[in-house]
Amino acid sequence: MPRPTARVLALLEILQNGGTRTVADLAGRLGVDERTVRRYVVHLLDLDIPVESVRGRYGGYRLGPGHRLPPLMLSDGEALAALVGLTSAARNGPAGTGLAAGSAAAKVRRVLPTSLVARLDALLDVATPTAQARSGPTPEAEVLLLVAEAARDRRTVGLVHTDGQGRTTEPTVQPYGVVAHAGRWYLTGVDVASGEMRTFRLDRVTTARLGAETFEVPAAFDPRAEVLDALARTPWRHAVSVRVHASAEAVRSRLPLGLATVAPVADEDGWVRVEIRAERLDWVPGVLVALDADLVVEGPDELRELVGTAARRLLAAAGSSPELEESRGAAD
Repeated sequence: MPRPTARVLALLEILQNGGTRTVADLAGRLGVDERTVRRYVVHLLDLDIPVESVRGRYGGYRLGPGHRLPPLMLSDGEALAALVGLTSAARNGPAGTGLAAGSAAAKVRRVLPTSLVARLDALLDVATPTAQARSGPTPEAEVLLLVAEAARDRRTVGLVHTDGQGRTTEPTVQPYGVVAHAGRWYLTGVDVASGEMRTFRLDRVTTARLGAETFEVPAAFDPRAEVLDALARTPWRHAVSVRVHASAEAVRSRLPLGLATVAPVADEDGWVRVEIRAERLDWVPGVLVALDADLVVEGPDELRELVGTAARRLLAAAGSSPELEESRGAAD
């Protein structure tokens, strides 16, 4: 049977989820009577935790605003998200937030179990972030932490992985690095069976198990560059090829990370070829406009039509002038 202290903490955890909870609901969830719930609330108030009593038909208890945060009870996954997010903000957050984020991360670390801190440290040691950040599917905390430990300790890891087409495989991988990009986590390393370099989305890994074999990572290996290159080479429905009159550095600076490959065009000084793999083409004209350079669409034909339509709309939006009319005629 849970001890009273455990039930008081369980009550706090329920209230931390937000909203007003009736006494009857709390009693049922805690497995006690309503009088005991009220006694537990008094214990929380004695700890200066701002529990408010709400009167009326839909009344009950809720956490009120206060100057001190109530104790936090985090699962491994929640602790992982909190510590990784705070550490990232400390390193790459907006100006003026780095010290506060670093201090908050240190406080979270101090209250976590030693074993969990060690696993989180393994992830922070090997994780490589890109400049982009947006929400996306996340892997199970256990998978991410175990893969990070394997990468840090240079031990193989066995995966159960399902690709985008629904095919499930069970590769054994030498994990060279873990990369966070655009809201997703990726593992890059050598597939032991084939000897090929591969990249895996960790939210598609259902199981990971630590192996006994060890390996060495090449000194010049860059996990960030490998993941971005692998993403750019991902086979999608459309293969876009565009020649751009600009330097490779200028083009790369205007493209989202991992979106395209950029290489000089042989025998054409000042031109580079941009290749993009895309499932849809409707967003590509906007990306090409953002390059702010002369360009030639090499394919596919559908993209030429979309670019022509976008050009006519932009000309119409700019209004009429002799120069624009001449340009409109050339676009047609």
